[in-house]
Amino acid sequence: MSTQHPTADPAAGAAVKAADRAHVFHSWSAQGLIDPLAVAGAEGSYFWDYDGNRYLDFSCQLVNTNIGHQHPKVVAAIQEQAARMCTIAPGFAVDVRSEAARLVAERTPGDLDKIFFTNGGAEAVENAVRMARLHTGRPKVLSAYRSYHGATAAAINLTGDPRRWPSDTASAGVVHFWAPFLYRSPFHSGSEQQECERALAHLENTIVFEGPATVAAIVLETVPGTAGIMVPPPGYLAGVREICDRYGIVFVLDEVMAGFGRTGRWFAADHFGVIPDLLTFAKGVNSGYVPLGGVAISAEIAATFDERPYPGGLTYSGHPLACASAVATINAMAEEGIVENAARIGEQVLGPGLRELAERHPSVGEVRGMGVFWAVELVKDRATREPLVPYNAAGEANAPMGAFAAACKKSGLWPFVNMNRTHVVPPCTVTEEEAKEGLAILDEALTVADGFTV
Repeated sequence: MSTQHPTADPAAGAAVKAADRAHVFHSWSAQGLIDPLAVAGAEGSYFWDYDGNRYLDFSCQLVNTNIGHQHPKVVAAIQEQAARMCTIAPGFAVDVRSEAARLVAERTPGDLDKIFFTNGGAEAVENAVRMARLHTGRPKVLSAYRSYHGATAAAINLTGDPRRWPSDTASAGVVHFWAPFLYRSPFHSGSEQQECERALAHLENTIVFEGPATVAAIVLETVPGTAGIMVPPPGYLAGVREICDRYGIVFVLDEVMAGFGRTGRWFAADHFGVIPDLLTFAKGVNSGYVPLGGVAISAEIAATFDERPYPGGLTYSGHPLACASAVATINAMAEEGIVENAARIGEQVLGPGLRELAERHPSVGEVRGMGVFWAVELVKDRATREPLVPYNAAGEANAPMGAFAAACKKSGLWPFVNMNRTHVVPPCTVTEEEAKEGLAILDEALTVADGFTV
């Protein structure tokens, strides 16, 4: 398939890049060392630049455009809401806000029927932690080393990956622990069952030595996203639930990335039959068309604030344009079988296709995932499992992953690359043809990665 798109306008692209260079300060970047792609447009599973190059979006931007780019029903809903009422303060009751909350609550597990809206995932995590601390009267929160929960004050301290380090105050009341990951097991496990048992024992020991009466919450990504898409072994999340119940700890599941169809279910928790006390969401709730996130709250925790004011709020909580886009997104996903499509593509196309690539490419150490949520672990040596690049590599040390990513882009695929992995995270609407197109490009790019193996 051609990577060309007919709307090429290099002069316009140059102007966009010049304005960006002059005035935009980019996240997570050394400003003088980046060269952002100027994007001219997007539709469905693709976006394109001003030079006429079209890219199959296997990154879903930041794993959030779950229904693809420019879904007409969602675009129309935003336009209609803008014509009717663009904004109103959070203290009012508004039809579209109430409907968005109802549709989310209808799909969350258990009795998570009250929804506190935020502007995104990090703020959802911030408020979930605040609720847990106020509900329990305890200060500490536990989270996994292999995790990402956001870049605001509490969320970045909860985060396990290196983006935490420059902001880590070591006084935020956060304690990190090792969650299960058999391929790189910190517990020297030989099976998923052993990894589950040892990870749960480690977590409980951590709680015991920290003092159970000091721990307010355990915060876990149901299926960790940016940290590597490690699907938890059977029984692990149920075991965490049991530990939380035993010690009176609030169980928070972070579904910001894993939620709304990404794993082939409305929420990843549905795969494991686990009901948390609080569930955070964002991204796929409206595919990022307008910033929106939230916390789904259990009846017990919601009751804490029946007579006691909740000390938190946001000017744009439940913003009408955001809520209208969420209502349209959730309804479109239900009407069009988008969650079911994600499950089918994962089971029939991406899973088998990625496993087949693993058999032929020595650079592939492991393939793991579900739905349209997959990770390909790239290694120098399959026998030793040495990563293709070192942990948190930069500059020349990261050259092998840079070469792999460049090969993907040259052939018209935009990858999601993190450390020594590429994540395969297309929209939940991706077609079988598009998924196979992406696999074919990955096949070529992995040949480049193979050149760095021993």
